[in-house]
Amino acid sequence: MVSDDCLVECKINDSSDEDDGGGEQINTPPPPPEFASKVPTPVPKPLTPPTAPATPTPTHQVNRDPNGINKHLQLEVSDVLAEPVTPRSMDKVWLYSVTGFERARIWTYRGLTLLLAVPFALLCGIFLALLACLHVWFVVPCIQLSNTFLPCLRSLCICAVNVFISPFCTSFALCCSQIALSLSNKEWHQMSDKEGVQV
Repeated sequence: MVSDDCLVECKINDSSDEDDGGGEQINTPPPPPEFASKVPTPVPKPLTPPTAPATPTPTHQVNRDPNGINKHLQLEVSDVLAEPVTPRSMDKVWLYSVTGFERARIWTYRGLTLLLAVPFALLCGIFLALLACLHVWFVVPCIQLSNTFLPCLRSLCICAVNVFISPFCTSFALCCSQIALSLSNKEWHQMSDKEGVQV
């Protein structure tokens, strides 16, 4: 039998475990040497049921202009409205002006996009689809066919030039090379006198 002197009284408060989530251990005095074991027994952790992962909320806005094609439209109030130091309006007037500017800009843009964004997006999509269709089915095939047939046409044109045009031009040049103009001194002086009179 074990005497009552060797027993240790431990007070366990269940409410503190629930409040703390089971993370805090109760400090208990060590057992007497005759009951102490060499390896401490691990305290079992209470099992918690698996919870479904919460849907992540976006911490930053989605970049709707990744290529930066509309950076010039990123305007702030300070880019448009600015008061110098000396002539200043009342603080409330400035505050309401800035608020009115921002609200008018934001809500006008939202209203216009509500009315026009979807039709303009559809028109842009149709236009780009037409361009892509023309490029795929008309422009590129014409370029490829011309690249295929141009060497044949080039050889035909060279043959036609060598057979018909080149002999004609050569014979005409030979005929013109035999023409010579000769002027006598008298005619030369008459021409120079006429030129001097005209001047």
